Amino acid sequence: MTASQALRAATAAAHDAVDAAYARFDLTDRAGYAAFLTAHARILPPVEAALAACPALPGFRPRTPALAADLAALGRAMPVPMTVSIPHDPAAAWGMFYVVEGSRLGGVMLARQVAPGLPHAYLAAGHGAGDWRTIRAAIDAADTGADWTARAVAAAERCFGWYGAAAVTGA
Repeated sequence: MTASQALRAATAAAHDAVDAAYARFDLTDRAGYAAFLTAHARILPPVEAALAACPALPGFRPRTPALAADLAALGRAMPVPMTVSIPHDPAAAWGMFYVVEGSRLGGVMLARQVAPGLPHAYLAAGHGAGDWRTIRAAIDAADTGADWTARAVAAAERCFGWYGAAAVTGA
């Protein structure tokens, strides 16, 4: 099993829990959508700041500016970000990168649910053709063995947990 396959398999339950936590937000309603974005804005900035400090990540494109712009268009300020303990470990960065970049896939689908006239630059910031495949291949190439994969999985699970916590406290 490749590292990217291990990440997918090992984090499936955490991913499902985050999806369930965010399902409570009504994206067709201005207030519900603003609450959804606010929840994301509590966790995305600290995670992206950690990822930006890891030069090995291919094609990392922060979405915090798009998220801030969408919130501003809704008359909302960026919230105080969550305080999280992010390990300074390349394997952990790859695990968090997997979560953040994987969320682009779901974001594009969620963007279709956003009511017309509401800003959706954050959710619409998807991957280009083949980008997700390239990211998975880069994760697999960075893998140095079982310990590396275990650290990446642990970080991905933590990252999913932070997103879940932000959904509860970010509204």
